[in-house]
Amino acid sequence: MVEAHAAKGHQHTSSNLSAVQPPADPLAGMEPRVLSLGGTVGGPLPTFTISTQLQGRSILTDTDLTPDEIAMVIDTAMKLKAQRKAGKPQAYLTGKTIAMLFQHPSTRTRVSFEAGMAQLGGQALFLGMNDLQLKRGETIADTGQVLSRYVDAIVARVALHTDIMELQEASSVPVINGLTDRAHPMQALCDLMTLQEQFGTLKGVTLAYLGDGNNMVQSLLLAGAAMGVNLRVATPPQYAPNPEIVQQAEWLAATSGGGASVLVTDDPLLAASGADAVYTDVHVSMGQLDGAKRAVALAPYKVTDAVMAEAKQEAVFMHCLPMHRDEEVAASVADGPQSIIFDQAENRLHIHKAVLLHLLCSAPQGL
Repeated sequence: MVEAHAAKGHQHTSSNLSAVQPPADPLAGMEPRVLSLGGTVGGPLPTFTISTQLQGRSILTDTDLTPDEIAMVIDTAMKLKAQRKAGKPQAYLTGKTIAMLFQHPSTRTRVSFEAGMAQLGGQALFLGMNDLQLKRGETIADTGQVLSRYVDAIVARVALHTDIMELQEASSVPVINGLTDRAHPMQALCDLMTLQEQFGTLKGVTLAYLGDGNNMVQSLLLAGAAMGVNLRVATPPQYAPNPEIVQQAEWLAATSGGGASVLVTDDPLLAASGADAVYTDVHVSMGQLDGAKRAVALAPYKVTDAVMAEAKQEAVFMHCLPMHRDEEVAASVADGPQSIIFDQAENRLHIHKAVLLHLLCSAPQGL
């Protein structure tokens, strides 16, 4: 059984990246009530307490969650992970269905959402571009309205962030960002969970990111800074992250209560110096047409044994995968004792389950 403190759910739209105001507290002025999930309804499920503060919400970018909400999702993911390790049933979302609208190929995002929804007792429908009428000119807005009539939530992995914003505006069910050109919030949540497992806390942890200033580092900047992580980003100036996102991350770090800081530099060794974790991503992402030019510019930002030697002795290496050994990272680092890349990959499953549970939890019929 899961006991949940419920609040009136509402659809949450994506925040403006140029704004520096934190999300409003959706519980402000509302009287909480308690829902009982699981227990003898639908089978003998384990009991834990979960807030329904996120019920009915969308997550399009990292600032759609407050720091308290990020911590809440990570806590739920850790509980679900422990349950799974103990072999306990987790069918808390029996009867729920999600649609997975993917423009890009995927391993971790697709499989972890599909497997996670199955483990929660629900069903996930994978919808590639060849499976939908989008390829024949149906609008994203029409697709969102139709899917909303069939499913309880939509996971979208699309090229343009504007597309997922349009999808969310037309949908009456929660929309979850599985990746866009601007943000990868599910991966960032997974990375924060992995760092918390490693170091027992997030505040004061120093994360160095080397490479392209892409959607991945932009999510790490926003989510990490909000949680008090020190961010050190080393990238060529022409491939630096969006300045508005950097500015917002600086504000989030300053208000995190842990004295966190943000540094963007073109010096990879400076970024790695004294870091608790060193992170990188592929140097050429999906859909980028200037691959050869990027590869040359980003070659000095490869994570090598020499780079790892600049970090703390107990530092870990992280990568969101897929990975090209001996391009953005030396094979000796990727497969060495400091690497926790597969712990990251596993945690995608538990974070996705936690997000789905928070967004879709509801009282059993008759309560």
